[in-house]
Amino acid sequence: MSKLRKPPVVDEAVAALDIGGTKTAAALVTRQGEVVHRDTAPTPGRAGATAILDTAADLVDRLRARATGTRVRAVGVGSAGVIDHRTGLVLSATDSLAGWAGTDLRRRLRELLDLPVAVINDVHAHALGETRHGVATGHRTTLFLAVGTGIGASFVVDGTVLAGAHSAAGHAGHQPSPYAGQLSCTCGGQGHLEAIASGPGLAQEYARRTGQPVDDLRSVAARAADGDATAREVVLLGGAAVGSAVGGLVNMLDPAAVVIGGGVAGLGDLWWQALRDAVRRETLPSLVDVPVLASTLGSDAPLLGAASLAWEGTA
Repeated sequence: MSKLRKPPVVDEAVAALDIGGTKTAAALVTRQGEVVHRDTAPTPGRAGATAILDTAADLVDRLRARATGTRVRAVGVGSAGVIDHRTGLVLSATDSLAGWAGTDLRRRLRELLDLPVAVINDVHAHALGETRHGVATGHRTTLFLAVGTGIGASFVVDGTVLAGAHSAAGHAGHQPSPYAGQLSCTCGGQGHLEAIASGPGLAQEYARRTGQPVDDLRSVAARAADGDATAREVVLLGGAAVGSAVGGLVNMLDPAAVVIGGGVAGLGDLWWQALRDAVRRETLPSLVDVPVLASTLGSDAPLLGAASLAWEGTA
């Protein structure tokens, strides 16, 4: 029987938080990007901002108590919602995090933990993780897309996220998509990429085509794997819709690499081939060789990205 590996003892680390609609993850991370301790808890999204912050702070305190002898220097946070990374204010958020909009995330966590705090949107944190420690390491410019319950993006230049004039850059799911027709989008608009290519969007498309409601995208994926022709068509549609959007973004931004992550990216080869074929159809001839890569860090990516911001603040 193999022995359980003990976490390494380190002199100093930063705490990283990934605050999502259903789960909050925390880790202690070294300057080199090594996770030495981690913990998770359900996000009490319906209970309001105070409960969400208390949960996040409690996770950090538990990690600090576990890491005897390690100096925790700062906290980096990747959070759902539109985040003003300059002030740490949550500008807007979905209903899954009640009362999150308007929260001074940086100030309130600093008060709870008595540590410096750096804050950024969770998709931007994911992009930073992959750029600084993952599959995009070494690329000067990276376009990252997270395709899951929603669809978000981030553009990283020389290790810095371009957050936009209003901190709202990256809403890739809310660009028009020819694949979406007039489908209603969660933002209130119509015909957006998220309405057809997100996890819920694909599950709803399968139900529309078959008259058979499904619980979620995993059900569609399982049916596709079992040879259900309609399920396979829906998976191909999702890949093509994302690939078409990526191709357009590549034409506009000319990144050195594209990285795709998120739960929908786990649909497998069928989805990925449809995505890559659509990217090639849409991109200009001079850009067809831009690599389209799968995220390699998984759920650690936003933690590592947030940690890298915390380390920057301690320099």
